[in-house]
Amino acid sequence: MKKLLLATAAGALLAGAASAEEIKLGVIMGFTGPIESLTPAMAAGGELAMKEVSESGKLLGGSTVVPVRGDSTCVDAGAATAAAERLITSDGVKGIVGADCSGVTGAILSNVAMPNGVVMISPSATSPALSNAEDNGVFFRTSPSDARQGQVMADVLMEKGFKSAAITYTNNDYGKGLADSIAAAFKEKGGEVTAVTAHEDGKADYSAEVGALASAGGDILIVAGYVDQGGPGIIRAALDTGAFDTFALPDGMIGAALEANFGDEIEGSVGTVPGGEATNTDMIVKMIMSDSYDSSGPYIGESYDAAALIMLAMQAAGSSDPQVYKDKVMDVANAPGEKINTGELAKGLEILAAGGEIDYVGATAVELIGGGEAAGGYREIVIEGGKITTAQFR
Repeated sequence: MKKLLLATAAGALLAGAASAEEIKLGVIMGFTGPIESLTPAMAAGGELAMKEVSESGKLLGGSTVVPVRGDSTCVDAGAATAAAERLITSDGVKGIVGADCSGVTGAILSNVAMPNGVVMISPSATSPALSNAEDNGVFFRTSPSDARQGQVMADVLMEKGFKSAAITYTNNDYGKGLADSIAAAFKEKGGEVTAVTAHEDGKADYSAEVGALASAGGDILIVAGYVDQGGPGIIRAALDTGAFDTFALPDGMIGAALEANFGDEIEGSVGTVPGGEATNTDMIVKMIMSDSYDSSGPYIGESYDAAALIMLAMQAAGSSDPQVYKDKVMDVANAPGEKINTGELAKGLEILAAGGEIDYVGATAVELIGGGEAAGGYREIVIEGGKITTAQFR
């Protein structure tokens, strides 16, 4: 009898082991390109959630989650699409955290993710055009649309007393959508937009672009660009020529490189970056902190949340098949259910396994609205003493 019981127990263990799997998740971000200083910490945020779930042993019968990285470049749609194709067809990923920049995210969605039925949750693709993109229910984002950022930026400018502004934007989907959003919102509030012009990234000299903007005039220059590319070049040319000394800086311009490059030269400049008052990335930043990259930049919490939502949706669906779990993403992200914060993914998995409901709050107070995007708040920043400081939340 004892031998029979041992055999039965061994069989149960083997059956449990057989039900577990190694689940691969893609992490597609711009490891090279115009936001490469921000990307390592973003990727680490998403991978921290995967590590937390794997170590819990609570996902789908003890399944582990393995990240597989791909380089979106942020700007090269062809390279990003090829990277996503490799992750899906060769590596067999069951979901994608990413992409990061809006143009490459749209290309991956339409050319790879949607045709293959693979879920994507972007932490940082903010173009308003993605709100209405055809996606067959596989695309979500944990950052709010730039339609909202435009309104917030306009509020900041008007409250600070800036009545006129010139706008320059990086010449891609992100830059154009954001510039249009800011311009429309600023005009609606009574502000004057003196010029809206594109700039190309990667140039050594932006004096011609700044000269044209200076001719148009304005109380402030809005730079809707990238902190590792043309944005700093625009600012440097504006400072050197005396064209502008105060700048409005949306999310793509906010990072440690901004402080390092300019310090108090841009004192009094303002900016906006996703993040509500309830946002709490302290645990994540502490866990991923490294001397080799900047962990003070944006979208780290959004990356953790993107990965967490994928895995929680899998648990709710009882499957790692994206065509099955895609319908559970909105359910685990929103009420009703027990609130789940950062570091509590094991708790969320246990509740779901028992047939309960959760309301994932995470690092960024996640709430997904129509189209699967974040309702989202914003952090207003100001440059004080050469440092990026938080003025308030909106």
